[in-house]
Order: sequence, then C-alpha cells, then structure tokens
Amino acid sequence: MKYLDEYRDPAAARRLAGAIRALVTRPWTIMEICGGQTHSLLRHGIDQMLPDAVTLLHGPGCPVCVTAAEVIDQAIALAAMPGVILCSFGDMLRVPGTAGSLLGAKARGADVRMVYSPLDALALAKANPAREVVFLAVGFETTAPATAIAALRAEAAKLANFSLICAHVLVPPAIEALLAAPDNPVQGFLAAGHVCTVMGYGEYAAIARRFGVPIVVTGFEPVDLLQGLLACLSQLEEGRAEVENRYARSVRDGGNAAAQAALRRVFVPAPRVWRGMGEIAASGLDLAPAYARFDARARFRPAIAAPIAAGPCLSGEILRGRTRPTACPAFATSCTPDHPLGATMVSSEGACAAYYRYRRAAA
Repeated sequence: MKYLDEYRDPAAARRLAGAIRALVTRPWTIMEICGGQTHSLLRHGIDQMLPDAVTLLHGPGCPVCVTAAEVIDQAIALAAMPGVILCSFGDMLRVPGTAGSLLGAKARGADVRMVYSPLDALALAKANPAREVVFLAVGFETTAPATAIAALRAEAAKLANFSLICAHVLVPPAIEALLAAPDNPVQGFLAAGHVCTVMGYGEYAAIARRFGVPIVVTGFEPVDLLQGLLACLSQLEEGRAEVENRYARSVRDGGNAAAQAALRRVFVPAPRVWRGMGEIAASGLDLAPAYARFDARARFRPAIAAPIAAGPCLSGEILRGRTRPTACPAFATSCTPDHPLGATMVSSEGACAAYYRYRRAAA
C-alpha cells in the first residue's frame, strides 16, 4: 500500500539504522514531542536500534497528559451541576484531577459522555435543548480547528445551550520553555507531523536559530522516524541548526490555510498551565471576545477545592523528559493502565502507557 507499507519496510529501516550508526561520533540527545511517535518508537524497537551514544527523550507530546489537574477539577464540578451533559474524548474521562476523574463523577451520577469530536457534542446540544452541553476541548493545534468549527456552527445555529472548556495547547511555546530551562538536556527535536500539517513549520525557524537546535518535521511510521532521526543527527554532527521537513507527503511549509483561518477567528493565544511544566506564556488557546459566550467556565463559574499534594507519581518529570517511566517507583506496581496514578499512564498516547506495554519487562 503506497505511503504505508514502504514506510514499514524492515530492510529500509535497517539501512537507516546502519546509516545512523555510521554517522554518529559523539553523544546526542533528541526529544520527540508527540505521543504517537513515542509509541511508534517503542513498538517498533527503534530506540533499541540506535547506537548507545543517541539518547531519546519523550517530551510533553500527549495533550491529554499535559492538561492541568485544575481543568479536570473544573470539568468534574461542571458535570455535577443539574442539567449538564459533560462531553470529552475517551482518554480525558479517565485522567485524574486532584481528587478523582470524570469517570468517577459519572459513577456518582453525573451525565458524562464520551464523544469522538466536538461536533458530536454540538449534535447533543441540538438534540437536548433543555440541557446544557459542555465540551472539554483538549489537544494541540491538530484538534483545535474542529473545536473552532463547532463554535462557528453553534454561533450560526444560535445555540444557547452549548459551551466549551478550552484547554487547547500549542507546541512551539512548549519547545521554547523546554529549551530555556537551565537543566535542558535536549540538543535536537523531532516535530510532530500532524501538528505541522495544520500549522506548517515556519514558526519553528526562530526557535532553531535562537537556541541552536535542529528541528526536523517527522512522521509516525518506522521509516519516517528513522529518516527524521538521521536528518537531525546529520545536522548535529555538521554543526547546523535548521528546520527540515521529512514528512513532505503530508506537510507543507504554510500548512492548512483554512484551518488556520478558523483558529484565528475563534481563538486568541493565552497563558496555559501545563501539567508538570507550570504556566507557559501564550501556549494555549482561549475563546476570542466575539465567542466568549461559549466559555463554560465564565458561564457557570465552577467552584473547585484547593489542590491536593502530589503522591509518588513522577508524570511531571516524565513529561519534561527528565526521567523515564521505568524510573518511577510506582510504575507497573501501584500505577498500571487499570489503576493509573498519573495522566501519562491513563492516555493511550502517554509515555508511561507506552513503556508499560512495550518495555515493562525492563522495569
């Protein structure tokens, strides 16, 4: 199958791994910021094909995982209000806040529903005019356009019972925050191909220049990832720091103009608290003033309790690439996919879930 089988070709993967081994002359540390890439790297054993001098770090590439506990708490409080239907993606229902999850709220009687798209939530609002339908909107630039479209359609339909908890986050500010940290170990990045499909990759150029790090736009199949790693390592070995597109079959420099136009119309950049990273300036998307009536937090003002001190979970350190899941004392013992302590074990894109599935024997 074109664009699939050829990017899973074992012989091509072995050739690329051999080229990497022949190229590398000193230690390098590279981070991917995409949960799908993390899972693919582990599932296909790419991390084990690389020379010991190459260290792969897994960054905050899972939008479910980086959603702050306070946002979950607000969603739980909203779900408990009479007449509210609270909707979100499946993984979000299991992510822990400071005291429970949305699934726990559902077990206590709240009307919490899993949907596949914000447009599903919009349909629920149309079908239930006597109920308030709230969609917990999470995701990187990849999923934000669908939320924007939902807001535009809600406005066109003059829906009064549809609202959003906006928790969308943006990748470039997170990369800058990681690189600006005094203990930053990252020397090069693999940029998530799906984000760049929407936004293009022009905004990464200033980051590459400022911090002197190569940033390579990369896909998700084994050959994609090895090509991205080879390109990134080639730049490092040559002393270059440029933005390079190795996912040209899907990504163009300018990205998707229509999706970007919807984002500009509905959202404005805003500070956002990331789980494990704290507040990052201009790293989130909030509703623009013209769409503020769809802001569920402003409409309902949910009250939440003070945060509870963190337990043994190291998900914050894992999201920052400062440790691996297998180094967490709770990993695969008190923390499992059936009984997760942190967001990185809950989400299907989380690093802990990936290590539990593919590297548990090494723990």
